[in-house]
Amino acid sequence: MNYWLFKSEPTTYGIDHLARDKSTAWTGVRNYQARNFMRDEMRKGDRGFFYHSSCEVPGIVGIVEIGRAAYPDETQFDRKSRQYDAAATKDNPRWYNVDVRFVKKTRVISLDELRSHKALRNMLLLQRGNRLSITPVTAAEWNYIEGLLKGGTKEKG
Repeated sequence: MNYWLFKSEPTTYGIDHLARDKSTAWTGVRNYQARNFMRDEMRKGDRGFFYHSSCEVPGIVGIVEIGRAAYPDETQFDRKSRQYDAAATKDNPRWYNVDVRFVKKTRVISLDELRSHKALRNMLLLQRGNRLSITPVTAAEWNYIEGLLKGGTKEKG
């Protein structure tokens, strides 16, 4: 199993939206590296953290699961969409999405809290200049954060 972190602004599409909808197509990604993660590496059943960005307290707010592996993002073909891509065709799509399913809401693990743990210092989310909306999470990072959610991990520094 692979693990991921999905960023979204809570005012655009937050964990409460996903909890209501139960599942959504993760459309609109227009970064090649994030697209490649979805297209080439995500598999049905993979797990992910849902992360609220560009808000008062950015951080992990939930857990999601990949409900469907990558398929062409329909917004690239819709001339009325902000995500329209004139270079994309049905025969040669440029952009892909996966379906993301709601698993559960969690307490907020803030960006500051994530940064305070030495065990997470190499987490891609925490690297200077990283602005990707989707990033891989190692199994060790996943397990450590799950420990934080269960209240069992106390190491910092």
